[in-house]
Amino acid sequence: MTEAANLFVQAALVENLALSFFLGLCMFFATSRRMETALGMGGAVFLVLAVSVPLNNVIYTQLLRPGALAWLGLDADLSFLRLISFIGIIAAMVQMLEMTLERHLPVLHNALGIYLPMVTVNCAILGGSLFMVERSYTFGESVVYGFGSGFGWALAIVALAGIQDRLKYSDAPEGLRGMGLAFMVAGLMSLAFLSFSGLRIG
Repeated sequence: MTEAANLFVQAALVENLALSFFLGLCMFFATSRRMETALGMGGAVFLVLAVSVPLNNVIYTQLLRPGALAWLGLDADLSFLRLISFIGIIAAMVQMLEMTLERHLPVLHNALGIYLPMVTVNCAILGGSLFMVERSYTFGESVVYGFGSGFGWALAIVALAGIQDRLKYSDAPEGLRGMGLAFMVAGLMSLAFLSFSGLRIG
């Protein structure tokens, strides 16, 4: 249990996909101007990461990695197909999420607009699956890592949206208003998240 908690903390805070690896920054900045869209996008990325990382783990370990098909008497290495299969799983998850939001939360669906289908090509989500393969996580570890990395990305975008909401009332220099200030805030947030390095539970 302690190891799972440490993996969750590491994925969410120490190795935050947005603020440590700088993955998914296109949508990170584009949808963090308003708290409502930031919450929606953070929730969407969280759900897709939480489902796609464990599912991609099963597909990779049971079908694609070298020796995975030994139970069929085949000595095949299909690991070269991992990018295509990972993207296919992610696209399917995003499509199901989009249909669910359109049916049950049309206001949020309209607020996210074009950014929701772009979750498919969010490098943070693909990066989560690739990190899972690179680090040879088990299925249980991939579940924890998917939840942790999704929570960390959502936490970062909501925090940035909250800070930007407060900065609307600040007297920032003309040249820094907008994206300039957002980049500076994200850089300072990245430095702040470095303080979690070495944090362990238990």
